[in-house]
Amino acid sequence: MPRTASCSCGQLRIEVNGELRGVGICHCLACQQRTGSAFAALASFAAPFRVTGTATEYLRTGDQGARFRFRFCPICGTTLFHTEEGEEGHVSVAVGAFADPAFPGPTVSVYDCRRHPWVILPPGTTAFDKDPP
Repeated sequence: MPRTASCSCGQLRIEVNGELRGVGICHCLACQQRTGSAFAALASFAAPFRVTGTATEYLRTGDQGARFRFRFCPICGTTLFHTEEGEEGHVSVAVGAFADPAFPGPTVSVYDCRRHPWVILPPGTTAFDKDPP
């Protein structure tokens, strides 16, 4: 089933047609700064996906050397999605950008070592101190 996520102003959109691979939350300091929140909630989808609108990109290197290309709206600033270099077969989309309260919850939590103590994980969530191996 295709799903569409958009930025706050609607200029940038991504339609994902591939299978939902999983939903996770990241508590790393880079994601906290990027989102302005205590964590980032991301949904990973298999290709194909289609982007409409204009995006600005920001390339960040993770703790283990992976390079992530974040795309955000140059008008409203919403970080909508990102891809990992060398992993072109999937895309990670900000869960909130789907504007769907019924969207599936996270099953994985990464960088739990940086999780704010008041953030309570949903029951059954698998937590990793940093990135999983």
